[in-house]
Amino acid sequence: MPSVKVAPSLLASDLGNLSYECNRMIRCGADWLHMDVMDGHFVSSIVMGPPAIESVRKHVPEAFMDCHMMVSEPLKWIQPIANAGGSSYTFHLESTNDPVEVIRQIKASGMRASIAINPGTPATEISDEIAHAVDMILVMTVWPGAGGQKFIAECVPKVAELRARYPELDVEVDGGVGPKTICACANAGANVIVAGTAVFRDSKPDAVIQYLREQCEQAQERIRTEREQILRGENIAGAGIAHSMTYLSGDKDAWNYPRAYMSTPK
Repeated sequence: MPSVKVAPSLLASDLGNLSYECNRMIRCGADWLHMDVMDGHFVSSIVMGPPAIESVRKHVPEAFMDCHMMVSEPLKWIQPIANAGGSSYTFHLESTNDPVEVIRQIKASGMRASIAINPGTPATEISDEIAHAVDMILVMTVWPGAGGQKFIAECVPKVAELRARYPELDVEVDGGVGPKTICACANAGANVIVAGTAVFRDSKPDAVIQYLREQCEQAQERIRTEREQILRGENIAGAGIAHSMTYLSGDKDAWNYPRAYMSTPK
């Protein structure tokens, strides 16, 4: 299972002191910086863009910038974001008819490629072809376009499904994630955690980042243990084996855990 990464969302920061906020988050233990770019078309807001990314790269040269592109024409933005210093480029599946070509061009630019799905998009829309081409899948747990929204718990099973289907892929969650909702995300197998207001509005953001990390690491250990038990043939309540459409069985609580995690041994 991929390592845990915590990526504070700079959308919730003091944007008038962006470079300072980025440095502060790194000092607080952030692995990545989550940079939200909005074009006013795919979503109604307009936030950041290549100049802001370039400024951060200049003042925080070591930062890994996880650029979340909420834009209607993802191909148009690839090279400007790469030139500005973006590290990873996430586009929305809903924004294009040819996601594989977008992924190809992102990788050609030298950035990591990631694809996002909105709350209304089922995980089954992520084909094996797409998943095997990207470095990460982002499951939105709010509707894109604004910070501070309430976490949509109904999105959590999509995280578990994607973790079960692609055990070695980075799976990111973004939207309403904080100390009160991290356990659902972590237990579903998310390993990249985006948190905005939960980090920036806390008087001890370093403690919040550490708590999010610890919850994910503990969940990963539980997932590994259940995986080993399943492979030994032990009966785990609510656990099943991953199929193309159904990956879990049992009561509702079981849907918070990627217990299937591995296909039937050959």
